[in-house]
Amino acid sequence: MIPVADSRRCAQKSMRVLFWSETFWPRVGGVENLAARLLPALRNRGHEFIVVTWGTPDLPSEELYVDIPVHRFPFFPGIQPGNINPLTEAAAKVRKLKQEFRPDLVHVNSYGGSVLFHLMTANAHPAPTLVTLHQALPNEPVGQETLLGKVLRSADWVTTCSKAVLEQTRELLPEISSRTSVIYNALELPDASAVPLRFDAPRLLCLGRLVQSKGFDLALEAFAQVLNRFPQARLIVAGDGSERKTLERQTDELGLAQSVEFLGSVSPEKVPHVIAEATLVLIPSRLEGFSLVALEAAWMGRPVVAAQIGGLPEVVAHGETGLLTEVDDGAAFARAITTLLDQPEIARQMGWAARRRAQELFSWDRYVDAYDEIYRKLNAGAREGASIHAQSTN
Repeated sequence: MIPVADSRRCAQKSMRVLFWSETFWPRVGGVENLAARLLPALRNRGHEFIVVTWGTPDLPSEELYVDIPVHRFPFFPGIQPGNINPLTEAAAKVRKLKQEFRPDLVHVNSYGGSVLFHLMTANAHPAPTLVTLHQALPNEPVGQETLLGKVLRSADWVTTCSKAVLEQTRELLPEISSRTSVIYNALELPDASAVPLRFDAPRLLCLGRLVQSKGFDLALEAFAQVLNRFPQARLIVAGDGSERKTLERQTDELGLAQSVEFLGSVSPEKVPHVIAEATLVLIPSRLEGFSLVALEAAWMGRPVVAAQIGGLPEVVAHGETGLLTEVDDGAAFARAITTLLDQPEIARQMGWAARRRAQELFSWDRYVDAYDEIYRKLNAGAREGASIHAQSTN
């Protein structure tokens, strides 16, 4: 027998969704990993997907991800001054795909340059558009003629990953406030067990892309101070990116080579196990819309020391599930780390509080339900509008 909730879902009309994402699997990153989990979950709710994303020479132009077609386009390939042929050819291919798939909804998952091609082909098969913002917008006016301005103003609805991003979006574009809302990011409860914290040889973890905005240089600066108080501590840097060599050079210059380990890229399925080995998780970001790393730490019962920026204060409750410091304040960051290492019992309590809070506020089912609901509302609104239009023309 089908459960009542599932039978209702089965009875609802299935939808065709064109999921437009600047990057997608197999690239590893918070937004990419989240999308790779969300789409199969929504497909189980009766939605049919195709993915449109940026193509690169090392990946096929078409392939399946868990039976979901992924179409990669070489947007802006080798464009020379005065030659727009590559651009128009890419747009023609996108237009053809839209006409063949006939989506009931276009979900633009994160803003980027490729979305120009969605706008250029909006009339190929008109459908309501949902835009999801995973990062704060540039803190400057969003002009009518800018690509970002056109994307957001033409959207039927805009969701953000945190209240901080929502408030900034509404401040910059007050005219779209009535069609915006928050859907907090979420993760499924991992299979790995949350094991007790270790303090005999503390392991501090930085996890994420090695880019300047993540602030891992500040973590190294703070760690040099922490070692004066806890010489047995180790700092684990998990991830890869453009700043890796710079961070390795900084490690050598600070004399930390014997106490810092660079793990390189970590696959999504291994992330919970890496976090489970940590005593504290460090997030010294300079820009953060939400922070899935903070949520992953919470699921594993790990307290967090983080910068008070963007959506981080919504994921990390200061004094309850971790400690927050001012952005780019290495001395304060070091003090927060030593405070928790000096008080193991408080750190343990924060870790378990973080896990409980994640279960209450950031559950996976609530996240999938929210997108399922907004998909159906947008589709129903579009069908109602089409019906009203048809009646008015008869």
